[in-house]
Amino acid sequence: MGCVIAMPADTPTANIVESRAFGADVRLIDGLISDCGKFIAEHAAKEGWFEVSTLKEPYRIEGKKTMGYELWEEFRGKLPDVIIYPTGGGVGLIGMWKAFEELEAMELIGHERPRMISAQAAGCAPIVKAFEQHRDSSEFFDNAATIASGLRVPKALGDFLILADLYASGGEAVAATDREMLAACRDMAGLEGIFAAPEGGAGLVATMKLVDDKKILPGDTVVLFNTGSGYKYLEAWQTALES
Repeated sequence: MGCVIAMPADTPTANIVESRAFGADVRLIDGLISDCGKFIAEHAAKEGWFEVSTLKEPYRIEGKKTMGYELWEEFRGKLPDVIIYPTGGGVGLIGMWKAFEELEAMELIGHERPRMISAQAAGCAPIVKAFEQHRDSSEFFDNAATIASGLRVPKALGDFLILADLYASGGEAVAATDREMLAACRDMAGLEGIFAAPEGGAGLVATMKLVDDKKILPGDTVVLFNTGSGYKYLEAWQTALES
């Protein structure tokens, strides 16, 4: 089965090489992931492609949903107090929330929900900005720039769903600078043996900021998702280690 993948031209090299190694036709686009989405949408019909970009097919959210079920299993039929998730397209948050609704429908949990925390990059923080303004949807984030390519999404297609989940759960949206992310990644590597992507670093920064603000308390159970491997960001890690 043929596969065409559109990526920003400055996508980390590992992602490009891996995709091509598996036989994908990789198209490098000058711009952001939003420009890649436009490229695919414009060519899909005339090229006969089946478009599988975020929230345009049913399977990704169903796959992400399993994270919510796994949390319920790991916590022995309960849920954590706080979930911190690095948010680009935000399907992870949306999927877990869907899992919690299904668990309640099956009478496996009650109305309780974890406080959902969206962690974003300061250089591309449309959800944070919208949350601070208590908007129902975000605006396109101009001049988006961050080393965390997974967070460089200037406007998520499901932004209204992400924000609704944050509000309903009493959650938060927190931004981290690139410098803060890389420092947090070094902490995770040195203290926990986790070679994380900058996205995971953003989540740890959000955790520390919320602890400082006393929005996460000592007795809270907290789950932090790291959504990528440091091996996909060797260029960024090299910069971090040299600084």
